Amino acid sequence: MKRRRPGGVFASVSFLIFFVSKLNNGDLAVSVESVTPQKLSAVEQFEKHRAAYGLHKRLYMILFWAAFFIALTLSVLQSEFSIIKVIDALPRTGSFIHNSFAVFSGWDNIGPELADWYWGIGKWADAVFVSLLMAFTATVVGTTIGGLISFVASSNLMSNYPLYFVARRTLEIARTVPDIVWAMIFIYPFGVGPLAGVLALIVHTTGAQGKLFSEVNENVDFKPIEGIRAAGGNWFEEIRFAVYPQVLPNFLSYSFWRMALNVQAATVMGFVAAGGIGYELITAIKLMYFLDVGAILLMIIGTVFVIDMVSEKCRHYFIGKENLGQ
Repeated sequence: MKRRRPGGVFASVSFLIFFVSKLNNGDLAVSVESVTPQKLSAVEQFEKHRAAYGLHKRLYMILFWAAFFIALTLSVLQSEFSIIKVIDALPRTGSFIHNSFAVFSGWDNIGPELADWYWGIGKWADAVFVSLLMAFTATVVGTTIGGLISFVASSNLMSNYPLYFVARRTLEIARTVPDIVWAMIFIYPFGVGPLAGVLALIVHTTGAQGKLFSEVNENVDFKPIEGIRAAGGNWFEEIRFAVYPQVLPNFLSYSFWRMALNVQAATVMGFVAAGGIGYELITAIKLMYFLDVGAILLMIIGTVFVIDMVSEKCRHYFIGKENLGQ
């Protein structure tokens, strides 16, 4: 490292003394006086614009919070939400929970009492298995279709606006209609059973996954795409070699998350006779078989717990492996 020579320091100090002396003598007064009004005018103009911007920003914030609290108040009034009603219903909720779960007399009789509680374990397990198959089929098919459409529905990847518009609106229609409504629609042509539930989950999964995937696509690094394009690659090659490797970890994460979500949604499909464990649950609720309701709920909760843990392990494994590959 070179040391600065003392001569440079002395020269700088000498120049500073010379400049101050000239300023005190008035030699630079003309130039300073000629520039100062313009600078002050520019500063005043800047401060004026900044004050106006701050005023508009505060006004917008006031309007936003006013609209938020008005909407919240209307929502509470319209939904008849009341803390007093919630507190009054707590004893009845506790009674329902108490009636829905068996109370064992002791460890000596826990086996027979548990067997009596889960008297329908065979058909309930079959219904849970059907719900799992429905969720798995819907996740695989819906994620595949939604993933393919997402590339067309990404504004940074699709230059053909009509195709982009059609893809966006298709995904919006698919995900806007609730899955249980899709199930009721499909029951009419396909009849009561798991097929209507699977089709409903596929349509809704396609819309939801396509929306999530398109947002992931719009955040990719564009440099690899430009490299493929400069080498003469077409649109499909840009997606395959530049976009897909970047979005794959997020695609996998959303897919495993959607699998767990579809297991829960498949339960609700049974409420409209679209197959799965939900049909057994709604039947027990209608007949007021509270012990059966508790047993089925525990099976559903346990199944969701297992699915969540398996999905988490798979997600960490595949995403970690992909990151190491990068």
